[in-house]
Amino acid sequence: MIPLMNTSRQYESIQEELDAKVLSILHSGQYIMGKEVTSFEAEFAEYIGTKYAIGVGNGTDALVIALMAAGVGEGDEVITTAMSFFSTAEAIAVVGAKPVFADCTADTYTLDPLKIEEKVTVRTKAIMPVHIYGQCVEMEAVNVIAKKYGLVVIEDAAQAAGAVYKGKKAGSLGDIGCVSFFPTKNLGCAGDGGIIVTNKEDFYKKCAAYRVHGSGDNGRYAYCKLKGIRYDDTDFDYQGHLPKYFNYVIGFNSRLDALQAGILRVKLQYLDKWNERRRAYAEEYDHKIQNPLVIKPVCSSACKHIYYVYVICVEERERFRRHMETRGIATGVYFPIPLHLQQVFVNLGYKKGDMPNAEYLGDHGVALPMFPEMTDSERQVVIEAVNQFE
Repeated sequence: MIPLMNTSRQYESIQEELDAKVLSILHSGQYIMGKEVTSFEAEFAEYIGTKYAIGVGNGTDALVIALMAAGVGEGDEVITTAMSFFSTAEAIAVVGAKPVFADCTADTYTLDPLKIEEKVTVRTKAIMPVHIYGQCVEMEAVNVIAKKYGLVVIEDAAQAAGAVYKGKKAGSLGDIGCVSFFPTKNLGCAGDGGIIVTNKEDFYKKCAAYRVHGSGDNGRYAYCKLKGIRYDDTDFDYQGHLPKYFNYVIGFNSRLDALQAGILRVKLQYLDKWNERRRAYAEEYDHKIQNPLVIKPVCSSACKHIYYVYVICVEERERFRRHMETRGIATGVYFPIPLHLQQVFVNLGYKKGDMPNAEYLGDHGVALPMFPEMTDSERQVVIEAVNQFE
């Protein structure tokens, strides 16, 4: 069976480096925070092109903490795409805000900027564009709307580590960005992990506080900002106690652990090379898949797509998937139910037909095998199988 993704091949390709890194961390005895985490945060911030990076427990926590740092809460609204993984909207709801959905485009599948402004109300606090499948949203247009209405832009770059829009990397295109390191991602760890990136010191300090129970100097900073009082980092004495035992705001236990940070430090060195392979394989699919029953994905001219997944659309999707399975090829669906039609959001009043592009993609989108370690023969088998579907 040709897999949709394959994390074990990636491990085998750099096994010696990963094993050495993991063993060194185990021998160090420092497994929570520490130099591996701070080093990775600095390296990732430099890679993305931001001043700050805050490692957290997973991509969903990154979104929740970023929203809280931006002051999004009860009664606020956040505009986002109807086509994404559930955590995008879940994070908005968790902080007490209302997710407001807009359709994706028919070709790139990313949030349609032309659908955003009509969704803005007096309650709108932020826009959360999602760089879905590894392609950036048309962020120039998003930022124009955000500036016009005084909105915060929080990028959900969970699937887009290394993606580029007009020369800048995903995560650096708005006010704050969130990335997931789930093992199958282009940059994946060996468990759960995530990170928040930003150029704004205010957001950085708040995120750093919320990830560790709202404690210490950053917790005091967040408290002062919430209360509208002066913060002075020289006016408090912990009287010999550890700052982590002084809590000022309600936060989380959401830290990127040292083992995951060490693994990510090794993999970050290879990320651009791996993404280039994905682009090359996607280009091969683009040129060699010639079946008129298949709609191939479109890459915006402003973007460097990193193809977390390569998603085509087929009218008879389930028959197509059976066709591929009989030829030993795995496929996947990302995502069958658009967010506005999820049962948990029925109270928001959306109905089928409200987001036609997202709904079409949910009904007809199917991912083909895509990972950097694919062999030439595997890709040829996939291409032939797609072209033979009738």
